[in-house]
Amino acid sequence: MKNVNRVFFCKSLSLVFLVPSFTRSHLRFTYSAAGASSPNLAIHCMASDSPQSGDSSVSSPPNVAAVPTSSSSSASSAIDFLSLCTRLKTTPRAGWIKRDVKDPESIADHMYRMGLMALISSDIPGVNRDKCMKMAIVHDIAEAIVGDITPSCGISKEEKNRRESEALEHMCKLLGGGERAKEIAELWREYEENSSPEAKVVKDFDKVELILQALEYEQEQGKDLEEFFQSTAGKFQTDIGKAWASEIVSRRRKQH
Repeated sequence: MKNVNRVFFCKSLSLVFLVPSFTRSHLRFTYSAAGASSPNLAIHCMASDSPQSGDSSVSSPPNVAAVPTSSSSSASSAIDFLSLCTRLKTTPRAGWIKRDVKDPESIADHMYRMGLMALISSDIPGVNRDKCMKMAIVHDIAEAIVGDITPSCGISKEEKNRRESEALEHMCKLLGGGERAKEIAELWREYEENSSPEAKVVKDFDKVELILQALEYEQEQGKDLEEFFQSTAGKFQTDIGKAWASEIVSRRRKQH
């Protein structure tokens, strides 16, 4: 069984993470060079909303260049960004932990299969399939910093969006700004706002992947995960989402 961090993010007001030091009104991140090679270091939930006075681990925001000035700085920005994204591979999805699912999928596992959904989906008039694939692999990218905030965490939609927006802004600066960072930010916001045909398709893939994984855990571990099917029922926006969800539900009914 792989080692994963069983970390809850529901009540976190400040977070310590392995990224360059900077201070936000609600989020705190510190970088540890000694621990950078260890992907399983936890995100620690702090009790305070802001750093304590005299805390030497927090410094002023770094001056991040909008665009890398050389190939070496570009490579450095890329590796810093990718190292931060390691958290997506090692952080299990919170909903499964709360239901005592054994060896639960990570955030990256979830996004990867959504990317495959976009890859194998049939052409849809007015929908850019390549854009859907890109959107699928960035839609939860801010969770590398804030973790998997679920409805049961007791955090409002507005606060969740604020935290994730700040995290995304930091990640784009870490990447060095420029066209790729801008593309990631635009894809993420488009998904959050459900403002394009591609966003609607990927939103449906998000729910389809959820219930498919729920069905698989029911089959593998004898769990009753009806709540996930109930929470997504009637919320699919596209024909492909409705068709795939219907197929999953049909297979589940045959096994009950």
